[in-house]
Amino acid sequence: MLVDSHCHLDFPDYAGTVDDVVARARAAGVGTCLTIGTELKRFDGVRAVAEKFADVWCSVGVHPHESEKELLDSSAALVEAAAHPKVVGLGETGLDYFYEHSPRGPQQQNFRAHIQAARQTGLPVIVHTRDADDDTIAILEDEMAKGVFTGLIHCFTGTRRLADAALGLGLYISVSGIATFKKSQDLRDVIATVPLERLLVETDAPFLAPVPHRGKTNEPAFVVHTAAMLAELKGITPQELAEATTENFFRLFTKVARPI
Repeated sequence: MLVDSHCHLDFPDYAGTVDDVVARARAAGVGTCLTIGTELKRFDGVRAVAEKFADVWCSVGVHPHESEKELLDSSAALVEAAAHPKVVGLGETGLDYFYEHSPRGPQQQNFRAHIQAARQTGLPVIVHTRDADDDTIAILEDEMAKGVFTGLIHCFTGTRRLADAALGLGLYISVSGIATFKKSQDLRDVIATVPLERLLVETDAPFLAPVPHRGKTNEPAFVVHTAAMLAELKGITPQELAEATTENFFRLFTKVARPI
């Protein structure tokens, strides 16, 4: 089976259709989905989707775009929400200097709060980073020196330097449909250097549908296309890729129950 390690099933794109979306994922061989929190004020909806399906889990967090509106002065709210049995990760959090919908200071403060929560709960932190390699690496290294935590760089689109730094800290790299795009050869070159035992696959649905569905509303079933590209890139069979990335997911997200 495959795992979609990052999607947003609470988003309005799926209003009234979530049952069908999850059914199509199962039919495509996607046995587990992780639906991701982006705002605390919307977390109840994220959790509700996870509670509805045995094979859907969730995270709690504040996306860097929302940092100014939901500025965290501590990790307490995250830790409290993470006590729910369906909450298996913290985030997505991190730094986005491409759009800068929130100032950099609040983004950095929230990023550190999520990492603190990851330490306190033992759950992995889910990192979003765009055009912010230097500060992302600096914060990850600084926080790791304060105490070990686990996590991943989601929807990886960064440099070899970012990948090497993340891997050096014990983090995982998650690959989205962007890596299937024709103009993403540089990204594929970086991903080719990431050890198989550190790779995950994701959709980031409803965004970033992979080839051959580019431009359409993305959904977890489409993760099979990103996985197929990764298998070819790594020179292994799709089954071997599925087995490896699925094992990696369960090794990282230890709170998730494996499907029966």
